Amino acid sequence: MATLLTRSEGDVLVAYFQDVRIIDESRIESLGQELVALLNEKSNDRIILNFQNVGFMSSAMIGKLISFGKKCREKKVALRISNISENVEEVFKLMRLEKVFNIDPDEETALTEFNKKSWFK
Repeated sequence: MATLLTRSEGDVLVAYFQDVRIIDESRIESLGQELVALLNEKSNDRIILNFQNVGFMSSAMIGKLISFGKKCREKKVALRISNISENVEEVFKLMRLEKVFNIDPDEETALTEFNKKSWFK
């Protein structure tokens, strides 16, 4: 069973996590594979991971996210994270992941950030 739902918003791929609690090892492994599969689709050079449904995730899942972030940088894919809950945000702050990821309060803000014009576009 797929653990991510995806949709395109213009040229941005938005991936939604379906699980409220991401703690099961097999689910985390499946999520990791699905995240890597997103990178293997050539057209995805801007991705938003929307955590609106997730209330809790294990450290193993955070490890998968860090690994995914590294792969995104290697493949020059822009990544933003949105809609994290207070519980998840607390963990992100403790681990200083706001220095690793671009985190937005909601999907709309993430899309706006992607659509800002910059000197490098």
